[in-house]
Amino acid sequence: MQKIYSSIVLLIMCIGIISCSKDNLPNNGEPRISYVRLTDPATSDSLLVEAGQGVLIAIVGENLGDAREIWFNDQKASLTQPYITPTVILVSIPSQIPVEVDNKLKIIFGSGKKLEYNFPVKISKPLVTRMDCEYVAAGDVAVITGDFFYAPVTVTFTGGAVGEIVETTDKQVRVRVPVGAQPGQITVKTNFGEAISDFWFRDNRNIFISSDPFTGWWNSSFVVTNPGAGDPAAINGNYIRVKQPISNWGWVELAGGPADAMGPISKNIPDEAILKPENYNLKFELNTKKPYNNNALKFCVGVKNDGQGDFSWMPPYDTKGVWQTVTIPYEEVTASYAKQTVQPNGYYTRIVFSGAGDLDCDMSFDNFRVVPKVIKK
Repeated sequence: MQKIYSSIVLLIMCIGIISCSKDNLPNNGEPRISYVRLTDPATSDSLLVEAGQGVLIAIVGENLGDAREIWFNDQKASLTQPYITPTVILVSIPSQIPVEVDNKLKIIFGSGKKLEYNFPVKISKPLVTRMDCEYVAAGDVAVITGDFFYAPVTVTFTGGAVGEIVETTDKQVRVRVPVGAQPGQITVKTNFGEAISDFWFRDNRNIFISSDPFTGWWNSSFVVTNPGAGDPAAINGNYIRVKQPISNWGWVELAGGPADAMGPISKNIPDEAILKPENYNLKFELNTKKPYNNNALKFCVGVKNDGQGDFSWMPPYDTKGVWQTVTIPYEEVTASYAKQTVQPNGYYTRIVFSGAGDLDCDMSFDNFRVVPKVIKK
């Protein structure tokens, strides 16, 4: 960092010396902007016609030393006197979002003169990274996390239904899910662009354990079909609830079995996920009535039999009684196994509690799936 600032100061001094060596002021003493560029000496030949929020730029010209204020659109930049010379000004473009956009850089001088220069500021389009829970009922509020959510914001669900915005910050949108929202990607739009999620809302792809209906060797007693008082609300049909003490290094099977016991659902893991696991995530919805703070949850997913090893998903994790979507990079899961091959007849699955420490367990699960990290355009 010190090296960069030293280079910047040296650059200003060199430009100032060249300017001061002239007998007469250029342009009859009138301020003028010749060009704008980045401050990194390695990119000194790269001229800018626009730049993004927060970027440090060099305004190069003539008779600039009397500058008192610099504005980008209707946002005032912060000036530092040592970075102002007759021929160059270093200034960071404000990060605040303009209300009125005229795409002008404006310098106001101590003499009262005003100099304008065409220079659009690029405002970032929305960035959508995740949804707290990908399964939310119509009328309930979904929480979308990302960045550059500059009001006004519109959230459109697959099928065309538009949600009611409840609250917006730069990095989070709370939206009421509309009637008619369908499984699929969501689109977040602002005045500065739009983004389509790489995740699916109510993701129904590649589910290998759903309990709708129950299949496998174990454990049908955990399946909740008609939630009662004190049960989490259903989010996608039946779900699994484990509500019992789990002892230190005990063995409690959650769900699973070989392909012939699991049925057609055992074939739902994509071939590409087996061949290129780095392109996929293991996801499921989780609701912890009590914290997951001990023991371990072990997964065998996408294997040919029970002798391939286990991936341990370790505590702590606590959703505080609400449903959340858990995302685990699938390559982390498969790193615990022997190298796998595509199984056309389906895959063995096992999810089991077994680890160090006693766990007072009250955890519910649904929609175990292996899905792409990025949706190909």
